[in-house]
Amino acid sequence: MDRQAIIAELTNIASDYLKNQGLVLVDVIYRYEGRNLFLRIFADRPEGGITIDECTLINTEISRILDEKDILQERYLLEVSSPGLDRPLKNKSDFLRCINRMVKFFLADSINGRTELEGVISKVEDDVVYVDIDGHIVHIPLVKINKAKQTLDNI
Repeated sequence: MDRQAIIAELTNIASDYLKNQGLVLVDVIYRYEGRNLFLRIFADRPEGGITIDECTLINTEISRILDEKDILQERYLLEVSSPGLDRPLKNKSDFLRCINRMVKFFLADSINGRTELEGVISKVEDDVVYVDIDGHIVHIPLVKINKAKQTLDNI
């Protein structure tokens, strides 16, 4: 199996397991660091907040599932953790969770002459995030967002 197929399979396994636990998969990182292969899984609750004990349980269960399915043919280090308060916002559900919160956006194409915007998410509809920036509502299509994260000073 090539690297992309392995990552896709790992993502499916982690996502399915987490969904059954009422959790969401935020990200999967599969990479070598020196001679060691690391598999990092970032999990969270849809509304945010996961405990260390939950991460430990997820680690144990996903490790067991991976051993049963025998996807990774070499030794690896599995780490499961919370993405933290400043987790990246990637999809519509992430932005919905951050309504009425301050978010910083890094855009692929400029809007109003800027590729970095910061404001309070007022709503999310279809594939557009509506952001209040100093009293003006700016429409940001999801496809234009390279990166976004909630700013920590308003948590």
